[in-house]
Amino acid sequence: MGVHHYFKTLSDLEKIYRCPGKFKFQEHSVASHSFKVTKIAQFFGTVEENAGQQVDWRALYEKAINHDYPELFTGDIKTPVKYSSAELHRLFTQVEEKMTKNFILREFPKEFRDIYLNRFKEGKDDTLEGKILSVADKVDLLYESFGEIQKGNPEPLFQEIYEESLRTILQFSDMASVQYFLKHILPEILSERFIEQSELRAITNKIIENEFEK
Repeated sequence: MGVHHYFKTLSDLEKIYRCPGKFKFQEHSVASHSFKVTKIAQFFGTVEENAGQQVDWRALYEKAINHDYPELFTGDIKTPVKYSSAELHRLFTQVEEKMTKNFILREFPKEFRDIYLNRFKEGKDDTLEGKILSVADKVDLLYESFGEIQKGNPEPLFQEIYEESLRTILQFSDMASVQYFLKHILPEILSERFIEQSELRAITNKIIENEFEK
């Protein structure tokens, strides 16, 4: 099996669809999500660097492109479920880490195992690169949910995902990239024409106001 098997699994990520079991106008695979998060992280890293931060670009790219590979073993877990409690999220993470570790030890040559154990570990840490990944991941999730809301999908889950994503992004509001997102990108999102536009704008403004009042 070996590395050949690893390369084959990359195609499997194209078949794992996010938010399974719900009607969606547009499907998003784990593979496409990883690509989009990497591109978003690249832009946010550029914003941070422009603001005077030192960005470890290798670490950022490796964290971003690899961050959801463990979903090959578990599938995509709906965000509101996965983050409904710290304990549940911890258990999901433990399962992913164990299955990923077993895969690496089974398929990778010894000289590369430690490298890939590091690459596939949880990338959302307290480093600047980990924080950028956390934000970029939620920005793509926000766009996915917004796309369904914009098309008139009545499933309430997508509004829940939109709100949870925005709240998480706001937890990093001291970052230059998040300030840029709130000032320049989010207003452009809300200016697009879609059903229930005024309601979503009101929800967005309320979440932002509540966060900054804390």
